[in-house]
This record gives sequence, structure tokens and C-alpha cells, in this order.
Amino acid sequence: MPKLEIDGREVTVEDGLNLIQAAERLEIEVPHYCYHPGLSISGNCRMCLVEIEKMPKLQIACNTRVTEGMVVKTTSPKVKAAQAAVLEFLLINHPIDCPICDQAGECKLQDYYMDYGVYRSRFPLQEKVEKRKVVDLGPQVVLDQERCILCARCTRFLDEVTKTSELGIFARGDRCYIDLFPGKRLDNLYSGNVVDVCPVGALTSKDFRFKARVWYLEKTESICTLCANGCNIDIYHRRGQMYRFRPRSNPDVNQYWMCDEGRLWYKELQKESRILRPLVRGEQDFAAVSWDDAVDRVVSRLTHIKEEHGAGAIAGIIGAKATNEEVYLFSRLLTEHVGTELVAGLSWSPANASHDDFLIKADKNPNTHGLRALGLLNGGVSAADVLAAAEKGTVKVLLIFAEDLVPACGPEKLEAALGNVEVVVFDTDYSGTTEYADTVLPIGTAPETDGTFTNYAGRVQRIRPAFAPPGEAKPGWEVLSHLGVKCGGTDYLSSSEVFAELANKSPASAGLTYSKLGSHGVQLPEGEQSAKPATT
Repeated sequence: MPKLEIDGREVTVEDGLNLIQAAERLEIEVPHYCYHPGLSISGNCRMCLVEIEKMPKLQIACNTRVTEGMVVKTTSPKVKAAQAAVLEFLLINHPIDCPICDQAGECKLQDYYMDYGVYRSRFPLQEKVEKRKVVDLGPQVVLDQERCILCARCTRFLDEVTKTSELGIFARGDRCYIDLFPGKRLDNLYSGNVVDVCPVGALTSKDFRFKARVWYLEKTESICTLCANGCNIDIYHRRGQMYRFRPRSNPDVNQYWMCDEGRLWYKELQKESRILRPLVRGEQDFAAVSWDDAVDRVVSRLTHIKEEHGAGAIAGIIGAKATNEEVYLFSRLLTEHVGTELVAGLSWSPANASHDDFLIKADKNPNTHGLRALGLLNGGVSAADVLAAAEKGTVKVLLIFAEDLVPACGPEKLEAALGNVEVVVFDTDYSGTTEYADTVLPIGTAPETDGTFTNYAGRVQRIRPAFAPPGEAKPGWEVLSHLGVKCGGTDYLSSSEVFAELANKSPASAGLTYSKLGSHGVQLPEGEQSAKPATT
């Protein structure tokens, strides 16, 4: 491992790193535009020039590998002069439209100008080269050719990651521009990533365009719940409303990318179909009630049915969209506090679900692996068994958590099974299943909940609440904890307590805590990922 000196500070790093990466270990910023850790090195922006002892000329840090004894200066007079010159060159033809640019607040031209430039332009405004603005590239992306600094990040992404090569660099000199190749449209499944990699305002998202200024938005780390891959994301939100999802780097899950469908998934999580208050079936329709009344009603019915028909007359089905904490508390509520064995997990996806060999999985559930690891998809009681028992009249009360059974099981089968059963639904939105419900308890979506999911590969990853659920909805784990207390169980003060207890009962995850999961999660040992936790 080579040892080198950067700005008078020594650091030892792995062999093969470049100087930008080595400087990051010391929290020293080397400004750059064209370099991106997920793409090949282009070396064309020249912004990352540094001074290296014994080398007569400045060198680009992105393509200079560390060597033993190297002495590097990133703030010498020669470096500062070069950075200012590069910025002046890049800004010669750049349009003065920062006030209306979507990249304002995240633009590296703005940031670097303030940090490394700050000078008056010497170029006459009327002589700036004019190019096309508002170029429609595809369903997700708009291009402004005047703002482009030709870093080639977008073209490299499309050449190297998606391998679809829709964009190229055309013409010469200061007339160069990014554009589509003839006959092509930027409409691949990952097209939105070119907006993420663009360091300026040249490529912007049609969905986010002119919606909000980024400095007004808050950012929360989370996980995309659209499929079993569990891509790491940042949620950008304000006052309980989400404005966009963007990928967060995790080399073990999604690298630096995410699919367009997952990027737009936030819209499905804040529709007008949200359930905002606990509901109880009346003679004609649902009536809103308080949480205490709704919970007391459920507990009363569970107690009455258990006394009159036995615990076997109570059953539960939980979907793979629930967190590990919710699955654990749901299972414990029914098996330990109620005493029934009819508890099943359900992981359902459409037969024609989109998928590929990169990030998109055909399993459209974020926690199928978690259900399996917690013993609810291991060939025991299935959702079909529970519905068959309900159809026979054996089951009198059915609890359904975070799953719409209508598309999963079919309306005819559901009508036969649930026609004479008292149904308690825990869900975020109105669905076909809520039409059968006698009691509806509103719960939070993933961006409103603290918890964990286990992705298809057995990696346990954490979600964090960006904001509180709307109306009177509550996080699912909190609702289940409250029900458990009413049935004689433990009162949990946080989801972290639930996870710690869950983890300690499973050999594969013993000792895991939220803090140990960190930002990138923890991979469960292979072969132990399906170990069923011990019961108390």
C-alpha cells in the first residue's frame, strides 16, 4: 500500500487509486467535472490538475495513480492559476441563466466558480456561441446544449453502463454539442441517470423540472421498494411531500444507478387514495373512528372469537411489502398472543413483471427474502391455506397486512373466501381488499417508516422516515406494537428495539443493530439467511 503526501499530510491508501480518491481519504477536494467513479476516465475537463513534485508539468489527478513517496500539492499558485483558467474557458460560452436553471444549488460550475474562480468575464456577451435549448431527448430528459461543458459523462454512461449509445458529441471546437444519434431516442430503462451524472444544468429531468429549488428540500437516506433489488436512494422532500428519488451509491447493491421506474415510484406513494383515518364498517359505508376505538374493536373481536371458537378461528396474511419489524410483530401477535398457527406470508408479482440482468428484478416486493428468513415463506402455512380455511368457515377473523389480495388471488376466489369472514386490513391506500374490510387501520409507507428490508441477495438494509404519515396514519410497527400490548405483549418504544430483539433471535443476524447496518446495510451469511428466529 503506497504512502504519499498531499498538501503536507501523509496518507496510506490501496494500490491502484487515483489522486482524487486518495485526496478524498484526507477530506481534501480536488475539483473535477468529467471524472465519475462509476465510469471510465476521460480526462478532458482538466479541472483536476495538481502539482506533483519532480514532474515538470501539472498532472490530471483523475488519471494519475498513487505511487510510493509521491508528494502532491492541490492548492499551489500554479494549480490555482490553472483552475481559474479552466473555469474561465468553460464559462466563455456558458449562458447566463442560473436563475431559471434546475441545477441551481447543485451546479458544479456555480460551486467551483465561487471556490476557485471569482473574476469578471473578459468575453463580450454578444460573441457567445448560441446552441439549441430545450431539446427533447426522450420521455425523461431535456437537453440544453448551451449549458453543456462536454464532460462526456452522459455519453460514457450510455456507452458503458446501458450500452445503448443514444448520445454522441458532434462538430468541433467551441461548436461541439451533445445530441442524439440519428433515428434514436433516449428511452432506455435507466435514462434518468444521465441527469444525475451531469455536473451542470445541461441535462434536466422532465419530471422534476421547475418543481422546486433544491435548497428548500430536505434529503433522507432510504431504499427503493419497487422491487427486490433494494436500490439505495435519497428522498428529496418538503413539508410531507416528496419531489424526487435519486440513487445513492452502494457498490454492493446498485453502484451509482437506479431505474427510471423506481425513480418515479415516489408518485405512487403519495396518491389521493391514501387512507387517512381508522375506519369501521357501518350499515352503508365506512365510518371514521379514533385509534383507541379501532384498536379496542379489533382486540375485542379477537378475544371474543378466541373464546367462542378457539385460536384456530383467527388467521393472518402479511405481504412482502412489510418491513422485517412489521413481519416479526405481526407473526408474534398472532402466534404468541393470540395462539393461532394460521399465519402466512404472501409475495406476489405480476406474471409479466419487468426485469433485466442489471438492477430490475421480476419480484416486485422489497422484502420477500425477509419473509422467508422469518419463516413465513418456507413451505408451512400458505396464503392459499388460510383462504381455503376461510372459505370452509373455519376462519372467523382474518388480519391482512400490507397486501392487496384481489390481484394476487383473483376476485372470485376472494369473494368466496372473505364473504363471511370478519376482515381487518392494515394498509396505506384503498384497494380491492379494503372493500371486504370491517376495520381498516391506516399505516405509513416506506418513506414514512423506520425499519429494514432484506433484498433478494440477503442484504439487510434500513429505511428511515423522511416525514410523518399523513392524517392519522401511523407506522405499521407502532400499530402492531399497540395491538400486542392490548393482547398482553411487550410495549416497544422504537422500531430499533423491535429489530434488536428480532436480530438476537436469529443466528444469521445475531447482534445486528441499526447503527451496525449503517448506510449500506449488512449481508447475511449464505446458508443462514432463511433461519427461522426462535420464539419466546
